Amino acid sequence: MNLFQLGFGSPALTGAQSRRRKLPPRPADYKVQVIIIGSRGVGKTSLMERFTDDTFCEACKSTVGVDFKIKTVELRGKKIRLQIWDTAGQERFNSITSAYYRGAKGIILVYDITKQETFDDLPKWMKMIDKYASEDAELLLVGNKLDCETDRIISRQQGERFASRISGMRFCEASAKDNFNVDEIFLKLVNDILNKLPLDSPSRELCSSILSLQPEPEVPPELPPPRLRCC
Repeated sequence: MNLFQLGFGSPALTGAQSRRRKLPPRPADYKVQVIIIGSRGVGKTSLMERFTDDTFCEACKSTVGVDFKIKTVELRGKKIRLQIWDTAGQERFNSITSAYYRGAKGIILVYDITKQETFDDLPKWMKMIDKYASEDAELLLVGNKLDCETDRIISRQQGERFASRISGMRFCEASAKDNFNVDEIFLKLVNDILNKLPLDSPSRELCSSILSLQPEPEVPPELPPPRLRCC
């Protein structure tokens, strides 16, 4: 008795299975751009790679200019395709990275809880946000390297106080190394972004109105005029 007589390898069944396998995935309901900013060495790349690839590199090289990864998540019954931009922390790259603030619906500002200077740099990064980012961009302050608790210099209360002075800014601490709070950082930010979007609009309209995903441009797009700062 051959395999076809036993019911294995049926041409009709195999064809149906093949067609099912070839069905295109459901398109994203939303396409959202998020950028990660902060001083050099705070773990921006590690947070992005832990979230997108679930990997951690102990000795990551510093980002040169801008890098990005894409990850699709499901939240509140919606399929969201995230384009996450990892920006260089060195000042010499500011003229390049500033161009990527404009389209961001979410901004993650990171400091290292073991390095005072990365916390002291936060006002500088807020000036960049005020100058280049959209006023409706969601902001999240992250104290990274919670795995180095014994070397902590910046208390949780200091981070909370800084965030409380910025309208609409959330705060949390995380560890890319231990994979603590990493998914929560991105999903909380996406949820806040969704709260501002018209959820009942057709997907096609949302995809085109929120963001058309493009490869990293060779030349940064033209910058918008600076937004007015609060007194």
